[in-house]
Amino acid sequence: MKIAVVLFNLGGPDSLSSVEPFLRNLFSDPAIIPLPAWLRAPLARWIAARRAPVAREIYRRIGGRSPLLKETQAQAASLERALGGRDVEAKVFVAMRAWHPRSDNAARAVVEYAPDCTVLLPLYPQFSTTTSASSLDDWRQSAATAGVPGKERRVCCYPWDRGFVTAAAQEIRTILQQRRPGTTYRLLFSAHGLPQRTVAAGDPYQWQIERTAEAIVRNLALDDLEWGVCYQSRVGPQKWLEPTTDSELRRAGTEKCGVILAPISFVSEHSETLVELDMDYAKLAADCGVSHYLRASTVRTRADFIDGLADLVLRAVVSERPVTCNAGRICPARFAKCGMQETTG
Repeated sequence: MKIAVVLFNLGGPDSLSSVEPFLRNLFSDPAIIPLPAWLRAPLARWIAARRAPVAREIYRRIGGRSPLLKETQAQAASLERALGGRDVEAKVFVAMRAWHPRSDNAARAVVEYAPDCTVLLPLYPQFSTTTSASSLDDWRQSAATAGVPGKERRVCCYPWDRGFVTAAAQEIRTILQQRRPGTTYRLLFSAHGLPQRTVAAGDPYQWQIERTAEAIVRNLALDDLEWGVCYQSRVGPQKWLEPTTDSELRRAGTEKCGVILAPISFVSEHSETLVELDMDYAKLAADCGVSHYLRASTVRTRADFIDGLADLVLRAVVSERPVTCNAGRICPARFAKCGMQETTG
């Protein structure tokens, strides 16, 4: 069987001049701003123009462009090699939601490849309507227009997949080696935030984030390490998930302890890790009295993570239902926006 795998990710600007159109694409997403198109489009343009100067400065600090495409392409290449090592004929494509290569580019490339089966694989371990579901909707519109052949299969989410969890725990173990004798540390799992109203509407993201953190802690098996979950990257005046990462850093500073910050909703490095975590939060930690600030890397192309993705792909190929890190739906029934609500074609 000839398999196409499509990796979903957000994307990022490839130059300072592309920052504003990237933001315009981002805020034009109905999953981000749930308004009718005739209202959403001008609002997206206004928000993008207003936020562009700040965003350009963020990207200027990391060389004038996002590294996310390069990181995602490396993951695609690693996954393709892993599948090839299992004697699977597969090609891996990248479909970004807000910048190039977009879903329409990926769909045309998949048509040219002419697979028997296309597996849709989000690089978001935890499902959310604002990420995985949005990318799925965007892909299906492009796939229908392009006429993507063969069966469609889908990976829904993998918040406690063994490969992902093992890779994340190993990154934390690596950074734990830098602890200073006599310093008490707190492990903070930092995830991208969401408006509380999104979660209240039935989005399972926060619940899945908490399960990811618990799974990593079990893997670490460090009884003496205090830990917690917090949320970063708030945008706009509405109420977002709490506690925030900056408030937890201030608390750690008040209590004069060290912090190990581990991103768990990102699987690759980009502006929110390289700037927000490595620069802005590092400065905040120093300013508010955190005794030692350490940051674990994302899983990137760690072998355990990539092998876990390969396992999910092969399970998806033979399943008419979207697959997760368990045998079926993993979200409690109260989450009406669970990504397992539908069947595949």
